Amino acid sequence: MSRRKKEPLRPLTEGERGALAQMSRSQAAPAAEVTRAKLLLLVASGSDYQGAARAVGRKSGDAVSALVGRFNREGPAALTPRHGGGRRRAYGEAARARLAEAQREPTPQQDGTATWSLSALKRALRGAADGLPNVSTYTIWEVLHEGGYSYQNSRTWCPTGQAQRKRKAGVATVTDPDAGPKKS
Repeated sequence: MSRRKKEPLRPLTEGERGALAQMSRSQAAPAAEVTRAKLLLLVASGSDYQGAARAVGRKSGDAVSALVGRFNREGPAALTPRHGGGRRRAYGEAARARLAEAQREPTPQQDGTATWSLSALKRALRGAADGLPNVSTYTIWEVLHEGGYSYQNSRTWCPTGQAQRKRKAGVATVTDPDAGPKKS
């Protein structure tokens, strides 16, 4: 005999049921979200937590119980995974925006360099009055890559898919239209 459900699934609205059904059939959505949608539909159709878990290849009904409770509180937002463990980000969005220092052209007198490197960016950010005193080169590298920047042959950070080329008429910015597909 199974235990009594502490928090049974609330009745689903037609919109929620349709969204869950669509998500459960999705080929493009993340697998975790598809599995969660299937679990909720199974529970809504009358399956117990253990039976629903086994139907999607899980062993324990405890996680299903937690998912049902979260769905009752948050609605369809419960399908998206939260922070999965590990260390949380040390810098918020404002600090990460400050890391966009690479967009500024360095001045040799002030920054001590004519082109940005990770070490030069770290020195500039740590030394600035509104800077980040403990920022690492890895954090700078990570934020630049998230922003679509890469370290080009010219030894400076520039947007991916754009390059400066010397032409007879002067320097021209060349844009690669396939930069997005190449990057992923």
